[in-house]
Amino acid sequence: MTINNAVAKRINDLLRIKGITVYRLEKNAGLVHGTVDRILNGLNKTVTFTTIFKLARGFNMDIYEFLNDDVFRSELIEID
Repeated sequence: MTINNAVAKRINDLLRIKGITVYRLEKNAGLVHGTVDRILNGLNKTVTFTTIFKLARGFNMDIYEFLNDDVFRSELIEID
């Protein structure tokens, strides 16, 4: 699994858990409309730390809470 895939999975899980839409997440996070859709659909080849930080903010959590998920376990992540 790539980092981008892991971020997309985490976003999907949190959208479901928190019951918010992609549009609301983008607004809360201060991201350009369409950014999350590109991540979720695998069109983004790199997700920056800044974007991950903003996503965490959009979910009303800190970066540690966002990254504290098994999907980010280092042995599962492919690094190019």
